[in-house]
Amino acid sequence: MEIKSVFDKSFAPYGAILDYLDTKTLLERMDKVDYREGVSYEPSMAELEEDPIFDCLRESTFGGMPIEIGLCWGHNTKLNCLEYHRDSEINIGIGDFILLLSKKENIVAGKLDTSTVQAFRVPGGVAVEVYATSLHYAPCSARKEEGFKVAIVLPKGTNEERPDFPIRCYEDSLMTARNKWLLAHSESSEAENGAVVALTGDNIDIKNLI
Repeated sequence: MEIKSVFDKSFAPYGAILDYLDTKTLLERMDKVDYREGVSYEPSMAELEEDPIFDCLRESTFGGMPIEIGLCWGHNTKLNCLEYHRDSEINIGIGDFILLLSKKENIVAGKLDTSTVQAFRVPGGVAVEVYATSLHYAPCSARKEEGFKVAIVLPKGTNEERPDFPIRCYEDSLMTARNKWLLAHSESSEAENGAVVALTGDNIDIKNLI
């Protein structure tokens, strides 16, 4: 697997660079959060949502829709799962990080082969949009022994508790949280906790590529 840059033309089907966003003060707020072992995620953090970038993201990026700014941080080099939402997700890292991405159209008969996954490096401070049709999951570390810290911007309520409703179709069985559909690899802890195993092939690990 080759790790490409999000500035490479091959990233275009997966997302876009949002160069109109000033991320400086948001990064300063993110820097105050301590790294942890493994991966941690908070969907909504008041200290980040109080940053001036919040209004620009809500008004220009999400067209006036209610949003949340959360944080994903820790250490990770594995794929484990892929997820999607009904909308774009904005990622802003305090340092470089790597996204493992595929496309929703690569899901065939409810399964996705991990050989379709591509790796892209996002430079620190760059705001990147991950399209709704792009399958993604937790960011990966870009350098050995270093953690990552990435702001996650989504419509308000995303990743909160799963709505309680009857399973009407296969896609409903993939929903593990509000506005979150998850495809798990059999080796992941998510699969052990009941998530649908829908990734076939290797559970990609980039530890020897960074």
